[in-house]
Amino acid sequence: MRALITGSGGQLGLELIEAAPSTIELIPLDHTALDIADEGAVRRSVAEHTPDVIINAAAYTDVDRAEREWDAAWSINGDAVGNLALRATEVGARLIHVSTDFVFDGTATEPYRPDSESNPLSEYGASKLEGEAQALESAAAIVVRASRVFSSHGDNFVTGMLRQMLEQDELTVVDDQVGSPTWAQGLAEVLWRCAERADLAGIWHWSDGGSCTWYQWARTIQQQALDRGLLERIVPIRAVSTAEYPTAAARPAFSVLDSSATCTALAIQQVPWEDTLGTMLDQMADSASL
Repeated sequence: MRALITGSGGQLGLELIEAAPSTIELIPLDHTALDIADEGAVRRSVAEHTPDVIINAAAYTDVDRAEREWDAAWSINGDAVGNLALRATEVGARLIHVSTDFVFDGTATEPYRPDSESNPLSEYGASKLEGEAQALESAAAIVVRASRVFSSHGDNFVTGMLRQMLEQDELTVVDDQVGSPTWAQGLAEVLWRCAERADLAGIWHWSDGGSCTWYQWARTIQQQALDRGLLERIVPIRAVSTAEYPTAAARPAFSVLDSSATCTALAIQQVPWEDTLGTMLDQMADSASL
C-alpha cells in the first residue's frame, strides 16, 4: 500500500512515519514539500505519486490565532481538505482526515459520539467541521476526531508545560474544561489500522482512556516528570476558571469523546491517559530530549 502523508513534519506526521507497518510504502510530505492550501501543488503531487491512501495530518492548529486569521484557518482546515478528497477520488485513493473535539460546544454531560450534534464555538472548530464535510464528499473517506493530542515532538500541552515548569516559578492553569488527552503515537497506530480496513468510512473518535481538566493534566505532568528526573523542583500550579483566564477563542467546557465504536471496529482498547503520558515521558527521559 502506498500512503501519502501530508504534514509529515508535525507531531502526528512524525508518529505516523515511526508507526507505519512494514508493508506500507511511505510518501511523507512536510509543509515545505507540499502546502495543502496550494490547489495546484496538491493536484500535481497526488497525480505523481498515485497513492492508495492519503492521511491528512496537516492542519492550522493555532486556536486563538485563528480568530483573527480565520481566512488562513478555513483555507487549510476546510477548502484544502476538499481538494485532497477530490484528488484522492481522481486516483482511486482513500482519504483519512484528522479532526478535533472542538467541533462540539461542550454543553453535553456525557462523552460525544460520532453522530452527536456539532456546534463549534471558534473559528478553528468551525473550519475543522467544514473540513470534515468536504472530506466526506468522498464516500470512502474516514474522519477521525481526536482531542488534546500530545507527543514528545513539537509544541503541545505536555512539552509546553514542561518548559514552563523549568522556566517559571508559578503556573496558572484552567480547571473547568474537561477533555481526554490523546497520545499521538496511539492515534497514529489507530490511523494505520483504519488505512488497512477498506470497509471503514465516515466519522470515528479516538482518544486515550479517561478524562481530566487542564489543571489536573498539568499536575500529573509535573509529578510524572519529577518521578523520572525530567524536573528537579516543584512549581506551584494555581487552578483558575475559564473566566479568569480569557482567550481569543472560546473552548468547550466538556469535550470528552466516546471512542467505543472505534474500539469495537478495530478490536482495540483505550489506554488510560495517565499511562500513555508516562510512556511518553519515559521515552523523553531515555533520550534526554527535554
